[in-house]
Amino acid sequence: MKKNLTDNDLMRLAIRLANENVDNGGGPFGAVIAKDGEVLATGVNRVTAHHDPTAHAEVSAIRAACEKLQTFDLSGYTIYSSCEPCPMCLGAIYWAKISRMFYANTKRDAAEIDFADDFIYHELDLPISKRHLPSEQILRDEAIETFRRWAEKTDKIEY
Repeated sequence: MKKNLTDNDLMRLAIRLANENVDNGGGPFGAVIAKDGEVLATGVNRVTAHHDPTAHAEVSAIRAACEKLQTFDLSGYTIYSSCEPCPMCLGAIYWAKISRMFYANTKRDAAEIDFADDFIYHELDLPISKRHLPSEQILRDEAIETFRRWAEKTDKIEY
């Protein structure tokens, strides 16, 4: 892979990956993670191929990058996504501490081809009791002990 690629070059690569993925039976999404114009990792949407609803392009690229670097911290890296990330992918991008993001298509463009994530954004704004997914808190008194143990642990790796 060439070095010193521009932001536009890297986005074109994400778009090319998305197009190739469509040709190979996958979803129309591609992602590239790079630093200083050099590609670290790529990913494409493999939800249907892998029977994995989390196998979005951005998550796949993050997994590949973290595996390659043997870290969960991608500070200093940029992600190029062929489409504005869904809430899950955006969360993963934040958790990975990626420093910059570029995207091509918008979430509205995705909705126009039946990839609508708006309902998730809407759900997050609702009180838990009003969400479509029935949710109920149980056994907090038992579970909180795990959090206490984590808080007291002196050799933990913070993330």
